[in-house]
Amino acid sequence: MLTFHNICWALSSFHLTGIRGLESQHLWLSIPFGSMYLVAVVGNVTILAVVREEHSLHQPMYFFLCMLAVIDLVLSTSTMPKLLGIFWFDAGDIGLDACLAQMFLIHCFATVESGIFLAMAFDRYVAICDPLHHTTVLTHAVVGRLGLSALLRGVLYIGPLSLMIHLQLPIYKSRIISHSYCEHMAVVTLACGDSRVNNVYGLSIGFLVLILDSAAIAASYVMIFRAVMGLATPEARLKTLGTCGSHICAVLIFCVPIAVSSLIHWFGHRVSPPIHTLLANFYLLIPPILNPIVYAVRTKQIRERLLQILKREMRNR
Repeated sequence: MLTFHNICWALSSFHLTGIRGLESQHLWLSIPFGSMYLVAVVGNVTILAVVREEHSLHQPMYFFLCMLAVIDLVLSTSTMPKLLGIFWFDAGDIGLDACLAQMFLIHCFATVESGIFLAMAFDRYVAICDPLHHTTVLTHAVVGRLGLSALLRGVLYIGPLSLMIHLQLPIYKSRIISHSYCEHMAVVTLACGDSRVNNVYGLSIGFLVLILDSAAIAASYVMIFRAVMGLATPEARLKTLGTCGSHICAVLIFCVPIAVSSLIHWFGHRVSPPIHTLLANFYLLIPPILNPIVYAVRTKQIRERLLQILKREMRNR
């Protein structure tokens, strides 16, 4: 470690504190966090397996759901194993490159997830407003391109964040990150250099993705509701809106924790640091846990396929 004016250092690693202020409770906290991570992994792997095996589910909506499951697995796996290592073994040390890689994965795939929700809104719009052309508009190739576009957008938006930290902020006033993972602001606040460009870019990208994607999703649902209101009977309206229910729930599950965490981060100065860190972790765990449950409960084909698998397993025993 190279000392710079006895104040700042060129670091090769950081130390993550976990849930600072609750160190004495880390072992107990590992139980709910480990359980939630296990549920998230099992739920999303199950969704992938069911869609893969059931050919009737080889449709755009379920392909997007599979993309969502992969993203949720990446988001939860990029943070939870390290967090559990801190809880169990106090293994908080993380290399600089590993820290930047973790930061990239978290922010990149959160951006990708927002893009997939936007693609799913487009799928619902075409399915309801132009059902006769749904299969010709959303072919397998188009679905793949939409998923790839969401991934490329995440890489292009978030890639510069890690690069700017690596190139422009080489020295730090401390190696202690008061967080359980390498969150962008938690790392930048330790930098000795001028981090204004990094801060402005990070905030701009966050607001750009959240506001533009939310506005586009809202606009698609305005047009969907207009089309639904034109249907002849209330039963037809409810049935048609029911196909959008899972997507609306998933969007809310994704957006509400982000909005709450952001509001507390910027305006909740009286909220204790452990609450900030706990909320940041829940924001990465709640969607991976609830998305498979929402789609399994609300989607008849997935529910029936799961029941068939369970019955077959019971028979084999």
